[in-house]
Amino acid sequence: MRDDTHIGSRLRDIRKRRGLTQRELATASGVSLSLIRKLEQAELSDTRMETARRLAEALRVHTSTLLERDDQEPEGDAAEPWRPLQHAVQAAADRTGEPPTVAGVRQLLPEVRRAYFANHLAELTGLLVPLLRDADALGDSTEARDVRSHLLQIAGSVLTQVRQYEAAETALCRALDDAPERLRAAGIITTWSWLLVRQGNLAASRELATRWADDVEPRVSRATPEELAAWGWLLTQASAANLRDNRKGEAADTMRLAQSVAVMLGRELPRGSERLTTWGPTTVRYKAAERHIVLDEPDKVLCMARGRGSQVASTEYHRHHLDVARAHTMLRQYGEAIEVLADVHSDAPEWLTHQRYARDILGDVVQRRRTLTPEMRTLADAVGLPM
Repeated sequence: MRDDTHIGSRLRDIRKRRGLTQRELATASGVSLSLIRKLEQAELSDTRMETARRLAEALRVHTSTLLERDDQEPEGDAAEPWRPLQHAVQAAADRTGEPPTVAGVRQLLPEVRRAYFANHLAELTGLLVPLLRDADALGDSTEARDVRSHLLQIAGSVLTQVRQYEAAETALCRALDDAPERLRAAGIITTWSWLLVRQGNLAASRELATRWADDVEPRVSRATPEELAAWGWLLTQASAANLRDNRKGEAADTMRLAQSVAVMLGRELPRGSERLTTWGPTTVRYKAAERHIVLDEPDKVLCMARGRGSQVASTEYHRHHLDVARAHTMLRQYGEAIEVLADVHSDAPEWLTHQRYARDILGDVVQRRRTLTPEMRTLADAVGLPM
């Protein structure tokens, strides 16, 4: 349990300052009275970002006023698979034997990226741990810093996905320190901004992404596609943090600018040799759909998802499909939600295992079913839904 700064204490104090009873807050926010009571009585010390946003909106405060983080770091057995990667990021390794070379480390980078993009996290960890130790021994040449920065950013992204936040922050801090040029640094900041959102540090995420977006804004008439992609991603991250922090006007402004950047580009950039994400109109459409989930507009999410044809599978693609599944549950279309979750499980089973969002969506479906189909039981096991 958290100390007296947990969300329940803040919720109770602000509710009283607003002169609202628990029942009145439940009516205004659409959050159940029982959940509000459990939070204020510290029976629960955490809640979904979506719930925190609704409560904050009803109380007329920013979500970050209520929320420290959207979930805790796993401990014990759940954290054990990631201990070697944490150690490789956080502790200097003793080295014996033949010294590594930049060329030798770089030669393995395509294999690391392949495992990363395929969401094979266990395989990826097995590759990253020894490679990070080799990269640490490469010295401080520009070439050494470049390959080490890239590996550390990937490690930071993986550790964020599996909610090992302290190690993720260390990896990204080191990656930024080693980044040899501005575009690599901007990509690292995009990942760091996402980490801060996952932690519930919305104000810090917003400020970081906004500051860097201002710093890297290119002269549009001369901008390269990679410069536009770096700028555009920072804008979408700033928009996401603003929206979750109930700064709807700022969120809308930054999203419109990001959409303009995607129009300037005119095509979807695949993952490059350096960049870890796609960028372009499709990626921005996924992020625009995500906005409608936060704003309780599920019909708009489903409308945006229809008739788009096949898209290249990516983390953004899978995340978008979780938004589609969530939209179905919001409309009580539970069968359709299960179909979408099953498709994601088929395409990216290991990635889905670590998505609390998927667990929450499936939990909503299970609560409303008297019996579960075999497919539902399979999904429940896959995402670790509590019995």
